[in-house]
Amino acid sequence: MSETSTGGGGFIKKLQCRGAEPGQAAAPLDSASERDFLSERLSLYFSATLVAAGGFFLAGRIIYTLFPAKIARPVSLTEPFLLFHLASVALLLVMWLAVRQPQLSQRTLLVMDAFGTIATLGLLSAMTGNMPAAWRPETVVLLASMAILLYRAATVPSSPWRTAWISGLSVLPIPFVAYAVHLNASPDLSAGAASANAFLWALLAVLLSTIVSFVTFRLRNSVARARRLGQYTLKEKIGEGGMGVVYRAEHEMLRRPTAIKLLPPGAAGENALRRFEREVQQTALLTSPHTVSIYDYGRTPDGLFYYVMEYLDGVDLDTLVRDGGPVEPGRAVRILRQICAALAEAHGIGLIHRDIKPANILLVERGGIPDISKILDFGLVKELAGNAEGLTAENVLHGTPQYMAPEAIRDSTSQDPRSDLYALGAVGYFLLTGTPVFSGRTALETIHHHLQTPPEAPSKRLGRPLPEKLEAVILSCLEKDPDQRPESAKALAKALGECDDVTPWSEIEAQAWWRARAQRQHAAKSA
Repeated sequence: MSETSTGGGGFIKKLQCRGAEPGQAAAPLDSASERDFLSERLSLYFSATLVAAGGFFLAGRIIYTLFPAKIARPVSLTEPFLLFHLASVALLLVMWLAVRQPQLSQRTLLVMDAFGTIATLGLLSAMTGNMPAAWRPETVVLLASMAILLYRAATVPSSPWRTAWISGLSVLPIPFVAYAVHLNASPDLSAGAASANAFLWALLAVLLSTIVSFVTFRLRNSVARARRLGQYTLKEKIGEGGMGVVYRAEHEMLRRPTAIKLLPPGAAGENALRRFEREVQQTALLTSPHTVSIYDYGRTPDGLFYYVMEYLDGVDLDTLVRDGGPVEPGRAVRILRQICAALAEAHGIGLIHRDIKPANILLVERGGIPDISKILDFGLVKELAGNAEGLTAENVLHGTPQYMAPEAIRDSTSQDPRSDLYALGAVGYFLLTGTPVFSGRTALETIHHHLQTPPEAPSKRLGRPLPEKLEAVILSCLEKDPDQRPESAKALAKALGECDDVTPWSEIEAQAWWRARAQRQHAAKSA
């Protein structure tokens, strides 16, 4: 599986695709999910029917042993009706094992559903055709048919029409069996009456199973419709934060994976909605390849705001370090310079991020190129020209305490691009050492350290030497006074590029890391 995580402002590290129009008709889930769901339900259907058929066979042997039938000869296991019963049990066992095979297509599973149902009830009809007329065998097969068909209708995804014809073919032999059994058997019940009675009950079984299938089919369509958003089908929830819930999604026509961010109902006040919409509009202005792309946004028919993003299958820096420890200095430089490029564009059009942190930076492999950094979650973005009509509340801390610049702590309205550079320096510190610059037992204690405590040299924290020029650049970003930091993201990128004591992170090393990651993911899926 892909690594995912959520930021404090509300993003994921696994993202998303393109344009939507609300209110379209329901569509089924993707074919792989449909096939797996059908296989699961058929397995449940055949297994339960198998247990019931086998259980009734054993129960019948016990009952007729305790209460022998008043016929001229004892009932042995070679009786034809018992052999047909055993044949139905064997068939159900084969069907149960078969539908569990992962290589079977959805079309094959549908054929097995119809064949297994019709053949099983055909064998049970043959069983009753070989039972004594005095036992009223048509009643036995009618009860069995009713139970099996109703259970199938409630369990197996099927349209009402499909259920109707499968049920109809399944019970078709029963009136004929009833006629044949009673033709020359009992003067108390004519063959015609037995057949007509069996026909009516068989018809009732078909009607009831079709009605149940209609109800479940409509319910499933309603669920599918609820999981639809324009041209997108929502899958599982993959992230949640203060400003939104993110679902993995798929475009109906392109079959391309996406993710959709929705404003949660609990935050659906008009002020929150305006902030959410502003986040989309501002992020959509950014075109850097190192910023997550926004493709579409709108409102659902019931008024929820959403937007659609490119899909990113990767690992966020927080997970990268916590799973693998500190990264190589050359890799850290590569990552930081790419994020500088994204910030340079944002700062150039008057936007600051305000929540730069490891969990909001994703590493992906794009177009065969490894270690492409993507900055996520502009949910706390602020326009330099003002606070966008007061949508950002004053006297409220915005960001993550371990990566907040001192001026952001003192006054959230006084931030400028250098506040993002402080946070990026803290990210670099985390990449090199595996620990945040400051941490405390409480957020207040962490904030105090940002305001008062000089940062420990990364090499001292790590316990081994680091490139001196790189260490100096990181510490310059962590200056308490913004004027002592690099003047811009471009200047920081230039300083990082001039760290000639850093061994570059090569393409060969990057590709080897991503190949190893793919192998670990494959092994995890196979386990």
